Amino acid sequence: MPSAHVIGLGRSGMAAARLLKQKGWQVNVSDRSTSQALVQQQQTLQAEGISVRLGANFDPNEIAAEVGVKLIVVSPGVPWDLPGLSQARARGIETIGEIELAWRYLQDHPWVGITGTNGKTTTTALIAAMFQQAGLQAPACGNIGYSACDLALSAAPVDWVIAELSSYQIESSPTIAPKIGVWTTFTADHLGRHGTIERYWEIKASLLEHSHQKVLNGDDPYLRQMALKRWPDACWTSTHGKGSLPGGQGVYVEDGWIVAQGERLLPIATLRTPGEHNRQNLLMAVAVARLAGIETRAISQAVAAFPGVPHRLEHIGTWEGVDWINDSKATNYEAAQVGLASVESPVILIAGGEAKPGDDQGWLKTIQAKTAAVILIGSAAPTFAQRLEQVHYPTYEILERMERAVPRAMELAKQYRAKVVLLSPACASFDQYQSFEQRGDHFRQCLELLFPTNK
Repeated sequence: MPSAHVIGLGRSGMAAARLLKQKGWQVNVSDRSTSQALVQQQQTLQAEGISVRLGANFDPNEIAAEVGVKLIVVSPGVPWDLPGLSQARARGIETIGEIELAWRYLQDHPWVGITGTNGKTTTTALIAAMFQQAGLQAPACGNIGYSACDLALSAAPVDWVIAELSSYQIESSPTIAPKIGVWTTFTADHLGRHGTIERYWEIKASLLEHSHQKVLNGDDPYLRQMALKRWPDACWTSTHGKGSLPGGQGVYVEDGWIVAQGERLLPIATLRTPGEHNRQNLLMAVAVARLAGIETRAISQAVAAFPGVPHRLEHIGTWEGVDWINDSKATNYEAAQVGLASVESPVILIAGGEAKPGDDQGWLKTIQAKTAAVILIGSAAPTFAQRLEQVHYPTYEILERMERAVPRAMELAKQYRAKVVLLSPACASFDQYQSFEQRGDHFRQCLELLFPTNK
């Protein structure tokens, strides 16, 4: 029996271990962390015949000592250039990511692969909704919905695989080749892991290079500049009319209607989720649906019913005339700027967390234009305070934790007659939370404590 080793006991690691076990592999799992939740997962997998070691840093010497190890599967959070992984590859041990493993067992099904710095999740959710409205079994997976390996484990029928794919997942999936590849936006992000913007670009581009058909956001200046010569036959989208399509053909907005290859499909206002960026996301989803042969009626019905996605400009509720919006998924400056620009001013902004490298100039200008006050939380708070001082924005407070920020935001909203309190961190969550979802859920829980009669 061949042996495989899975690094990382998150959702994707568990699914990868179970899939390998189902396919006849002897499976070992390791995770450098320890927690009560991981102990419970360890016990669950060990009851299924899968060995799990916690608190164990990856050691290629130990892996090599495991009898018959032929394959290492890496969870997305594990750096692909980890020295131990490079050593394992040098010893001839095949090393892949969880998405690549799922692809090997699901490649008989057509895939839509969606990548980009921002906009991936909403675009993925819209595509899945359109396909499902057309009666297709088209579950969303990857960074949204199911783990891709969970989907491969399932006995349920699958017509299409709709996969949101991060740069981490793409770089460890060398053979994945979607039928349709989508690139939503591109700005500097994850440079702490990838090193340079050029490396980040090439990782994203490799997914499109392997895709049979390509859909790109023509309103993104970097994509217009870099991708048109590389893929002249791609399907481009633009919210600014046919004349703005880089390739001359594609999906665009004209007189308030979405038009695909000259055919009017539905009013752009059918989408209730606010923001120019969401209209761009919608056009890319429509382009994919048309390439897949989805009828206009199913597209229109899916868009009309689309509620948005959790943690991305998610309207939690309105209390005392103030709208509370959860944008916890805004984990970089561009996403946070887009979210802030999409809501009605004046705004009380809650920002901060684990800071990322990037250009914050546009975000700071939008703060100056739209916010009445900023509350800073997390480890980035002192740095963000310094940046606000440098642009002569004095109305900020450092409160560090969400449970202090939420009630203070209500006080400030009353003081400045703000219409919106917006959680849009511009940061990763890992200084205080396990994920951006947990951060957004904590925001909601703090609101429930502040307004208990409105639960």
